[in-house]
Amino acid sequence: MAQAGEMTFWDHLEELRGSLFRMLAVFGTAVVALFFFKGFLFDRVILAASKPDFFLYRLLGADFSLTLVNIEVAAQFMIHMKITFICALIVTFPYLVYEIWRFIAPALYEKEKKAVKGAFLFASVLFYIGVAVGYAIVFPLMLNFFSGYQVSPDVENTFSLTSYISMFTSMVLTFGIVFEFPTIVAALSGLGVLSRKVLKTFRRHAICAVLILAAIITPSGDPFSLMVVSVPLYILYEFSILICRDREQVIELE
Repeated sequence: MAQAGEMTFWDHLEELRGSLFRMLAVFGTAVVALFFFKGFLFDRVILAASKPDFFLYRLLGADFSLTLVNIEVAAQFMIHMKITFICALIVTFPYLVYEIWRFIAPALYEKEKKAVKGAFLFASVLFYIGVAVGYAIVFPLMLNFFSGYQVSPDVENTFSLTSYISMFTSMVLTFGIVFEFPTIVAALSGLGVLSRKVLKTFRRHAICAVLILAAIITPSGDPFSLMVVSVPLYILYEFSILICRDREQVIELE
């Protein structure tokens, strides 16, 4: 480590404690603030995809709306709490990433800092792009498909608020996290651990991995859901190949 002789174990532990305290303080503040914006949060953001004026439906010319029902006594309160925590995580994500970087940076050599710093700066951008893709494209398309799918005209679709929120959070958070893949690739590439050639070599394996991951994200396993989820994930892999350096490029930079 770059500063092993300057900081003791207890110094690092104290620094970790300070980082965790600041992260919890910022996250807690966001939770409290968002809790009081229930109307805006649910009517304008969370439940927007259930309404016919959602921008993707207007763009595609789709006539779609969904009526949700609640069948559990405490579900609405628990969902309010759950969504508040998730939205607080999304809002504070850049600061949380900054605190993580601030903690690990002193343990890196200057060469390693330069390689990893760019990836950390890029992490928040990719996270928000992933959240946006899950929220604005994948989730409403899947919702539209399932709401209109029937095994028989005699069976009417009625969706509960709980199932809606479950699909919403899984799509939004999963895509936000999965879109961090290029960040990991950029960091490993900058450190000389991973090269573009390796990613190209394992492209066919990546396709299988993407399909498996898509099947995990969409337990229903229907072809439409697999396609909607798989396409953005594979595009993400190809983007990772573009930003990944060859080993020769890393050596030249050094």
